Amino acid sequence: MKDYTELLLEYKAKKRLIKKRLKDFSNLHKAKNEKIFSELCFCLLTPQSNARHCDSAIQELKSRGLLLKGSSSAIRSILKGKARFHNKKAGYLVNARRSFNKSILSDRDVLDMRRKLVDNIKGMGYKEASHFLRNIGLGRNIAILDRHVLKNLKRYGVISSLPLSMSPKSYLNIEKRARAFADMIGISLGELDLLLWSRETGAIFK
Repeated sequence: MKDYTELLLEYKAKKRLIKKRLKDFSNLHKAKNEKIFSELCFCLLTPQSNARHCDSAIQELKSRGLLLKGSSSAIRSILKGKARFHNKKAGYLVNARRSFNKSILSDRDVLDMRRKLVDNIKGMGYKEASHFLRNIGLGRNIAILDRHVLKNLKRYGVISSLPLSMSPKSYLNIEKRARAFADMIGISLGELDLLLWSRETGAIFK
């Protein structure tokens, strides 16, 4: 049987900061449209990229008035050096202006909300949609299965190997296992995500 003592001690040490971060997220879905849209765009940028660099890119786009109105080429120039695949992601941000509708967030079922985001927004998979919903306070019980979290799920025997790719079916299966693991050790899935992410990156960010 795996020993989770070290993980639980780490959680105890970071518990206050983790809970504060989740509280910071808690009501963002009620914010103005631009704030919500900027969070959506941040999550579209993060795959295979440094989250802090992506956040810096979003802040620069906002300060220059490009996030809501900038052309793909103007956005691309800001993303270069901050987000991998900046050409493709610039297109995602422009496309998201047309495809994102805040009414999606009125669904009472977070799993349905996530599915609609994946179905309607180009560049948004289950991980990115989960990240977005968590960051606006609607996804405390869904998992953000990035490489940092997956590495630790394998470490604790939740999964036997790191997936080479993630279909919706495999994502949901691993998420179910992660949820059961979180329940077993007595913390929420949202807390587990921030705990494992901070273990790898050294920060409780978003």
